[in-house]
Amino acid sequence: MPDSFDVIVIGSGPGGYVCAIRAAQLGLKVACVEKRETLGGTCLNVGCIPSKALLHSSENFEKAGHGLAEHGIVIGDIKLDLAKMQARKADVVGANVKGVEFLFRKNKIAWLKGTGRIAAAGKVDVDGTEYETKHIVIATGSESTPLRGVEVDEKRIVTSTGALELDKVPEHLVVIGAGVIGLELGSVWRRLGARVTVIEFLDRILPGMDSELATAARRVLARQGLAFRLGAKVTGAVTNETRVTLTVEPASGGASEQIAADVVLLAIGRRPWLEGVGPDVALDERGRIRTDGRFATNIPGIYAIGDAIAGPMLAHKAEDEGVALAERLAGKAGHVNYAVIPGVVYTWPEIASVGQTEEELKAAGIAYNVGKFPFTANGRARAMGDTDGFVKLLADKTTDRLLGAHILGPDAGTLIAELAIAMEFGASSEDVARTCHAHPSLNEAVKEAALAVEGRALHI
Repeated sequence: MPDSFDVIVIGSGPGGYVCAIRAAQLGLKVACVEKRETLGGTCLNVGCIPSKALLHSSENFEKAGHGLAEHGIVIGDIKLDLAKMQARKADVVGANVKGVEFLFRKNKIAWLKGTGRIAAAGKVDVDGTEYETKHIVIATGSESTPLRGVEVDEKRIVTSTGALELDKVPEHLVVIGAGVIGLELGSVWRRLGARVTVIEFLDRILPGMDSELATAARRVLARQGLAFRLGAKVTGAVTNETRVTLTVEPASGGASEQIAADVVLLAIGRRPWLEGVGPDVALDERGRIRTDGRFATNIPGIYAIGDAIAGPMLAHKAEDEGVALAERLAGKAGHVNYAVIPGVVYTWPEIASVGQTEEELKAAGIAYNVGKFPFTANGRARAMGDTDGFVKLLADKTTDRLLGAHILGPDAGTLIAELAIAMEFGASSEDVARTCHAHPSLNEAVKEAALAVEGRALHI
């Protein structure tokens, strides 16, 4: 007779494995179902971690070839060993997934290897073996959204999975979609020598981010060599052994044209992966699992978190939901503040946001003040030679409470954490401005932007 559990989590991505660990820490008997050969889900295996490894390696390659001479560091001929770079990426992935496996052993979490299927409330089938449980957590993650007329083969037409495994640098890479994945992986292969064209249906990049930030980011990325075709849609693709020919037309209608590429990256977004969830779990109008404010589905005892439900498809959002749900299942209070979930694009410079955008505040009729400070006026950024971008803060006009923060610049993904903490505790721009920041540091740009909200920045 198979074991029974207090909690069975289906999926071992960031949301699933963190939920399992927290539940086990709180004394529950936990199992996690995973069909991959390794734990960690898309993020650790074919997403966040390997992409960041290649981003960092490609940044080093770019600096060695173009960025170090101005620092007085002269290097001879630079050669790319792509196989070694890919092997390093694989080592990074391996270390991370083995780390999760260690944490499962440490916390006595059973790994049920195979494909999970909800047989009924309280019953999970894993490749023909049925397990009983008090609570089922759906943490199945997401998959790349397909595009009609563009058939993925992971060789010539690839998703992010295939784009991370290319064994040679394409002469011309066309990226369909100017979101986070498209810009990050487009940046990787541009740095390594590819000509990169980004095609986007909308008239801007990074939909959902502050438009001023996105416009500035596009200009910087264009200077780096990324070509943008905005307001355009891909209606078809023909593949042969050596290249792909795309049919592209204006989004508003008009004559089509042909664009040839060695490799095409399809990156128009992701959709929930719901295999094994069962027909009785209710979905919303966008095909996501419908949950209440406590992650409960319409079936008692079945819950869902992460990319499978509404909200931004971010690993850290899924992790916070996993912790909150585990604590609720253990009889504690679990909570996620969806108003303070940062988003980061790991191009260089990085792009980071938390809270509301100017467009959202205007639509809501909220009066606000803006404080901005450029990295050209920051001493540390000048010393580093990384002066592109700015910090932008949005504060309530009446109360001065921080409502949003948006950064384009070096280490923006790290800098945004200070502002997320400030917003979590209801800080005002004056609170940030009066906090002593080390000199010389990039963080001083955050302080100066906070001072600028009231027009009293010191260094511009």
